Amino acid sequence: MVRPQHTTFDKVKSVAENRRARFDYYIEDKFEAGIALTGTEVKSLRFGEGSIAESYAEIKGGECWLINANVPEFSHGNRFNHEPKRPRKLLLHEREIAKLQGAVERKGMTLVPLSIYFNSRGRAKVELALAKGKNAADKRHTIKERDWKREQGRILRENR
Repeated sequence: MVRPQHTTFDKVKSVAENRRARFDYYIEDKFEAGIALTGTEVKSLRFGEGSIAESYAEIKGGECWLINANVPEFSHGNRFNHEPKRPRKLLLHEREIAKLQGAVERKGMTLVPLSIYFNSRGRAKVELALAKGKNAADKRHTIKERDWKREQGRILRENR
């Protein structure tokens, strides 16, 4: 029986995107994870604030955590406002956590968040990727390919 293909995640409102991750890593597999947030963090994300540019995920004690993600304090928050760079728990099934942990330990892969978004039900989600790091030569090759594709598009437009 053929395995069903992954459907793309239902991204209604994208809040933060890690564009550098696709340049620095080979993306092997993607997972959608829920994220445990406090009230002011959700409000801050709904206003479109937040950054995952330097963040990563790790597995500790059978749980997955998002480390170094910046969700700035809510402007109208009071004394119950949240800490901007606190570790946030990612909500995944045990089987998914075991798969991620095995890949990280055995294959030397990294857990990289690609984006934070709200789905159609209004829940905050994190698109998490299992990735392998690129070396400098691979990055140069990626730049060369990107430039060539841009040049191809230019040539095709001129010849119409």
